[in-house]
Amino acid sequence: MVRPGALTTVQDLGRGGHAQLGVPHSGALDGPAHRLANRLVGNPPSAATLETTADGCAVRVLTAVTAAVTGAPCAVRAGGRPAPWGAPLRLRAGAVLEVGPAVRGLRSYLAFAGGVAAEPVLGSRSRDLLSGLGPPPLTAGDEFPLGAPSGPPARVDAAPCPGPPDELLLPLLPGPREDWFAPGARRALGRARYTVAPASNRIALRTTGPAVRRAREDELPSEGMVSGAVQVPPDGLPVVFLADHPVTGGYPVIGVVPEEALWAAAQARPGTPLRFVPTAR
Repeated sequence: MVRPGALTTVQDLGRGGHAQLGVPHSGALDGPAHRLANRLVGNPPSAATLETTADGCAVRVLTAVTAAVTGAPCAVRAGGRPAPWGAPLRLRAGAVLEVGPAVRGLRSYLAFAGGVAAEPVLGSRSRDLLSGLGPPPLTAGDEFPLGAPSGPPARVDAAPCPGPPDELLLPLLPGPREDWFAPGARRALGRARYTVAPASNRIALRTTGPAVRRAREDELPSEGMVSGAVQVPPDGLPVVFLADHPVTGGYPVIGVVPEEALWAAAQARPGTPLRFVPTAR
């Protein structure tokens, strides 16, 4: 690793099935971008990629390999020359692949043919920021192995993928504790206007905006949480749980964002306008 950037971690599809041990699912926050990067270099979706945050990274490859960069649009350079984003590119041994700062969005994904072959923990190579499982965030000078290529790279000049949102629209299914809030609170949440807060991370997307009013102020025993759960802590500002979220929580959940909509939350920069869209299913 030549330049790790603000936060570069190894991510795959996560370590599901361990909630009973208190272990979050983790995995790539922008699942579609992770899968696309793997597809471009001929990997299965489960292969590990590098997830960068905000300002990209730079990696020197020690052997010739095919790579691809997806997710947040950014400038890409290979061996000092401009290279394509969203397409497979061939790197010579010793070349430096530079992933520039995100032009839009927040997280870019860097895949190598064969995948990042870090040591798996509980069946996954993902770094979980909450529990500390998986390989640590990369630092300058780190080296990581690659697996053997499993298929040919995609034959495309560029692959279409959804762009980062200018306004984040999150569908909101009914939550298990809607009765803990004032009547019509979920509908009122849909009329409110929020922005993505700077304190957001891989654990949760936090918001700034109007507080959601609760009807009950007593304590709620801790209960199981899922990705996309929208908790309302005492300050009334909704919190959307993401991949590294805790598996239990004690604040009431007013609604749940479907998993297929969470990729956009992964690409929402602080300050991005946010609206919840209540839906029945």
